[in-house]
Amino acid sequence: MRQYPFLLKSLFLSVLLTAFFCNPAFAQNDIKMTFGKNGTITYDAKQKTIAVSQSGKTIFSGAKASVVVNGKTISISSYPKAVFAKETLNDDLGKGLKYTLTYKDKSKATVVQSFYTYNDQDYFITQLEILGNGQQIATNYIAPLDLGKIAFDKIENLQTVFVPYDNDAFISYNSKKLDTISYNTSAEVGIIFNNTSRNGFIVGSLEHTIWKSAVKTINQNKQPLFSAWAGYSEKENTRDSIAHGIVKADKVASPKFFVGYYSDWRNGMEQYAKTNRIVEKPFVFAWDKPTPVGWNSWGVLMEKINFENTTKVADFFANSVPEFRVGNTAYIDLDSFWDNMVKGGFTGDFSKLKEFADYCKKKGLEPGAYWAPFTDWGWKDGPNRKAEGSDYTFGELWTKTGNTYFDFDGARAIDPTHPGTLKRVDYVINKLKECGFKMIKIDFLGHAAAESTSFYDKNVTTGMRAYKVGMEHLVNALDGQMLIYAAISPNMATSRYAHIRRIACDAWKTIEQTQYTLNSVNYGWWQTYSYDYIDADHVVFADVTEGENRARLISSVITGTLITGDDYSKDGIWSKRAKEWLQNKEILKIVENGVAFRPVEGNTGKLTTEVFEQKIGNDWYISILNYGNTSKTYALPLERLGIKNGNYKLHDVFTAENIEVKNNTINLSLGAKDARLFKIVK
Repeated sequence: MRQYPFLLKSLFLSVLLTAFFCNPAFAQNDIKMTFGKNGTITYDAKQKTIAVSQSGKTIFSGAKASVVVNGKTISISSYPKAVFAKETLNDDLGKGLKYTLTYKDKSKATVVQSFYTYNDQDYFITQLEILGNGQQIATNYIAPLDLGKIAFDKIENLQTVFVPYDNDAFISYNSKKLDTISYNTSAEVGIIFNNTSRNGFIVGSLEHTIWKSAVKTINQNKQPLFSAWAGYSEKENTRDSIAHGIVKADKVASPKFFVGYYSDWRNGMEQYAKTNRIVEKPFVFAWDKPTPVGWNSWGVLMEKINFENTTKVADFFANSVPEFRVGNTAYIDLDSFWDNMVKGGFTGDFSKLKEFADYCKKKGLEPGAYWAPFTDWGWKDGPNRKAEGSDYTFGELWTKTGNTYFDFDGARAIDPTHPGTLKRVDYVINKLKECGFKMIKIDFLGHAAAESTSFYDKNVTTGMRAYKVGMEHLVNALDGQMLIYAAISPNMATSRYAHIRRIACDAWKTIEQTQYTLNSVNYGWWQTYSYDYIDADHVVFADVTEGENRARLISSVITGTLITGDDYSKDGIWSKRAKEWLQNKEILKIVENGVAFRPVEGNTGKLTTEVFEQKIGNDWYISILNYGNTSKTYALPLERLGIKNGNYKLHDVFTAENIEVKNNTINLSLGAKDARLFKIVK
């Protein structure tokens, strides 16, 4: 009997100790959260910061969550110690653990930081949530990782890349030496890497239906830092003239952010793109047909298109280049000014346009059209013009930004949430479907993502939410009947809605345009994994040199698809080269693969690497381009290309000539403004 009090005491002490060590509220100062095979996230409870290491090597440290709520910055440092918890995780990315840090204070909103970790992934995902505890939250800035200190390499060895938000206004990517700048702000994804070793750190948003996001890399007295946040608005990049819209709700979450360190930054970027496609699944219908190839009228014919010259183009593709197909399909796509064939404008007689579409089909070709659904190009004629498909006027549809409107590229944006805009989409798309078009090129989509002081739908308060409304309506209207090709558009947010996206702005025929296009392939090739395909715009041969023609064609082939653009209603040197090159079986084999080549170098500033590579099955391909005005000699070690040393020959895809590779180095000379595409044969 006397033993019971002792036993009760022991039991009580045991329960107390268990509660002390196991209750999340009493977690130790340093909390270790593992991911992948050798990754560790360390939470410093005293400093309330995050550090990350892989294989015992610190990648970054000191990153802290940061938020602005109802106009005031909330300091995580002012909260009591976070409550730590974890739970099992099993989703489309794999199995693992979800860790949470919850910051609570009676006088403040609750802040929850989550870490999604996976057993078989060498990255993790983080997200920040703000809970109002019965009060509405209003914010346009939320940063899961702020001012993290990069530690994996010295600043003088590091490059950081400016990634554009879109492909408008001939914008370029820019790889910068981090020790030569004060900061770099990149849309949606930040890249920091050593070009020699290729070791690199990637952080980028995986969701784009509410927020525009950014990553800033900073040189602070030779200490490299980074911040990743949602709520990005910058006129030179996102095109917005006003601040990012405010998100209001009882609970507001940032996008999920991908965080990873890789021995090769290119692997990291490809993993980021693939993860984006899993986390933010395509809304567009699945593309199960071969790589699209064909012709687009904006290359040369432009505003001069009519029934006669476009049907002659169809004749050329049917009769003169019958082998220019992937899966027995090629598209003949009418760009802007197809309404030349419509009597009475958009509300007129579409019978001639239907006749064109029928003509293409009779020739075994697929007809395509073009439209910019969220723009008003006639806005200078006043607000009282009736918008097609409804009784609304264009003035009622215009996107409002303060006391003015969103004007860019000569067009005025129309509100994607307005019923007049949506009825207009239904009207035009139904007309094109009735004509029998099988492809549509949609353009100037960035206008639909502009921040506005007031959307028609009051539940929509950000540009990305408006974009989601407009683009989902457009895809639904198309009803799975057309291949969707996005031209000028946001880089990441568009991947839900399009099968193909043009990687850069317009390009035609010159070596300068080839180099401009390939700048976006150099630093944005990874988008080949977030879309079905990326494209280098219409290839024009026209009247430039054979070398420039070859370079321009190669730029398209290594981007992933092949859309041509010459005036094939007339005979010329362009038609001769088309007959020879567009039916080249080796070129078409590469196009059929439909995946962009990788860059070999990443330290080119606003220019681009001269060498791209791709492995297709067991075959290696390499493209070499000389953008300069004089000939150039190249010495390319196989090791740098990722190819094992051995005995190889270079097989020229254009000429079928073979060049021997000596001493495990590719040595060759290339003329001015010229390019070569080789298959490496063992």
